[in-house]
Amino acid sequence: MMRKKIIIPFVAVVLFVAAGFTTVVKSDFFEIAKQLEIFTSLYKELNMNYVDQVSPSTLMDSAIKGVLEDLDPYTVYWNEQAVEDARIKNSGVYTGVGAAMRYKDKQLIVLEVFENYPADKAGLRAGDLISKIDATNISSYEDDPRELLKGVAGSRVEIQYTRQGKTKTTSVTRGAVEVSAVPYYTLINQDIGYIVLSKFNKKTTLQTKSALEDLKLQGAKKIILDLRGNPGGLLNQAIGVVNLFVAKGEVITTTQSVIEKYNKVYKTTAEPFDVDIPLAILINGRSASASEIVSGGLQDLDRGVVIGARSFGKGLVQRPKNLIYGSQLKVTISRYYTPSGRCIQALDYWNRDENGDPVRLDPKKYNAFKTKGERTVYDGGGILPDIEIASAKFSPITTALLKESAIFNYATQYRYDNTIERWEDFSFTDKDFQGFLKYLKNTNFNFETQTELKFKQALRRAEDDGLKKQIQSSFEGLMASIKGAKKKKITEKKGEIIALLKAEILKQYFYSSGLYAYQVINNPEIRAAVEVLNNESKYRKILK
Repeated sequence: MMRKKIIIPFVAVVLFVAAGFTTVVKSDFFEIAKQLEIFTSLYKELNMNYVDQVSPSTLMDSAIKGVLEDLDPYTVYWNEQAVEDARIKNSGVYTGVGAAMRYKDKQLIVLEVFENYPADKAGLRAGDLISKIDATNISSYEDDPRELLKGVAGSRVEIQYTRQGKTKTTSVTRGAVEVSAVPYYTLINQDIGYIVLSKFNKKTTLQTKSALEDLKLQGAKKIILDLRGNPGGLLNQAIGVVNLFVAKGEVITTTQSVIEKYNKVYKTTAEPFDVDIPLAILINGRSASASEIVSGGLQDLDRGVVIGARSFGKGLVQRPKNLIYGSQLKVTISRYYTPSGRCIQALDYWNRDENGDPVRLDPKKYNAFKTKGERTVYDGGGILPDIEIASAKFSPITTALLKESAIFNYATQYRYDNTIERWEDFSFTDKDFQGFLKYLKNTNFNFETQTELKFKQALRRAEDDGLKKQIQSSFEGLMASIKGAKKKKITEKKGEIIALLKAEILKQYFYSSGLYAYQVINNPEIRAAVEVLNNESKYRKILK
């Protein structure tokens, strides 16, 4: 058999070396060249001599991931397809079936169908497990099967899926899908405009301004910006949104790096929409990056009251760097800071604990900063609201429920077991919550606390010291106590868990629009925002 060719990867490495010598700052050029030469020779010998057939591209992908894995999780390698996916994501428009899906462990699950888009019209629903796309079986497909759903507008794709144990098929006609940055806005109580900002793509500022104009025509004299769950996106759009409410020339964020050219100051550049209209900004633990630039900028400029829970704390700036063959390196180049000087970043990926986990700043070491109006605010990662609302927080148990899809799976089961004609009629009772607890028991839901992890580590250390037999029974007793405490914790966090259950159930019944309509009336964070905006003295006192 002809030995495998590795010319293309080899050339790629050589070109990377050449690029490195012209762009890398403050590095030992000889050491870089030496290490890359070693890697190239190893890569060649491995491909030419390994006992079994290996894929040069797979090996290279694994090698690249290995190089990057000890850095922050946002520094990643993008192949040509990933580059295209990022471009589409930022544009806000793509051609496909109009559904959000999760691909994990060779399973493709529908998470959400977008109202009136192809998947919705074809009858797909959240919770459907897709087993085949055209002739391709998902279980044996090596790449991301979601790419198979993309295609030319008007083309058809056959989908086989399982729902409640029954296998079904449907034909979906692909079409243009617009992912709106502002999926919902409305007028509350005749004079409060409510705007949901779900992401920061190329249309965010324009769509936000359009919503503001419409709401003002309807009589809005105060505004709620809902950034909860917004993962971020384009920096210029975050600046643009803040610019709608503050004067031209205001500093919104700065970036700092060891590389001088990445130290930048970002200011508003346009005339504002309205610098006086009262603002309330909603955030939670899933508000990240550009969301934190908006909320932090408005808070530091005393331009609005921030309500909810501390934001995620993603304050690292990435920039795509073009490589060869259409690939890119999305590399962290600097950190974000708010106008007062607060660092948004919560986790320190460069100083890890004994388990290899990134370190979070001790609350005792938080630093105080001053807003434009001399109010005291603190760092510590993310943005701490002016008004904290318990229901907006995500405790470890809640995070575990989300991570393990327990909230989503129960909501899906609930939808098949219950009929709700209107979102106005929806209520989630204590009996329903007991049903959720029973579901967790039947599905053997469990999650590992940091306490359990530490005790298990201690037991392994004890085994090394020859003490395992002496402490085994005590260890088992401790673990049983922790298990009981975890069950109690679920009940203690009933409020925040029910809030998430309600949100997922409503979305599955009535799409995102129904969920937003329900929350405008019933959500405690929105009610808190309305209360503050309707109390001028309280609003002014907070911002004083």
